[in-house]
Amino acid sequence: MISSAIFLTSLAKFDPNFEVNCAEVAFLGRSNVGKSSLINALCKQKKLAKSSSTPGKTQLINFFEIKCKKNEEEFKIHFIDLPGFGYAKVSKNLKEIWNKNLDEFLKFRTSIKLFLHLIDSRHTNLEIDLGVDAYLKSFLRGDQQILKVFTKADKLNQSQKTKLKNDFENSLLISNLNKSGLTLLENIILEKTLGL
Repeated sequence: MISSAIFLTSLAKFDPNFEVNCAEVAFLGRSNVGKSSLINALCKQKKLAKSSSTPGKTQLINFFEIKCKKNEEEFKIHFIDLPGFGYAKVSKNLKEIWNKNLDEFLKFRTSIKLFLHLIDSRHTNLEIDLGVDAYLKSFLRGDQQILKVFTKADKLNQSQKTKLKNDFENSLLISNLNKSGLTLLENIILEKTLGL
């Protein structure tokens, strides 16, 4: 289980000099899907990752050091909070630079073992999410995995949740509001990054 978490650093782009000695989990999805809120919920801290009601607020690649414990043994992984796809009200030129930087980071950061693709459970087949899915699969290595995580599940009724689970096998429904699915997600993260 996650025992502690701290903010580590922010990068604007891939930096080969920023060494890593642990497995990493990348949180990605469109703006305002709840990446920062999910990191806070998993780490049981309210202000670890800065969340904002303004879409596109996260403009840097933010790293968090996560310590996990199992049977008194301590392990370390990194959570990576990525800028959201979509929304940000910035110039076309700046957006192109972001996209290039993100592309390089995701392809060259070989320590990423798990991509958490966060999708708003009320909007499951948006073109932007289909694009993110195809993009990740285009360079996924054998030691990397993608997990679709549907956020804001508290907004759905039971039949909508059942349909979502049937439509997207091997995905996960979570709600930061009522904490549903968080323990299962934490277990999956630790299993896929540390083999715990």
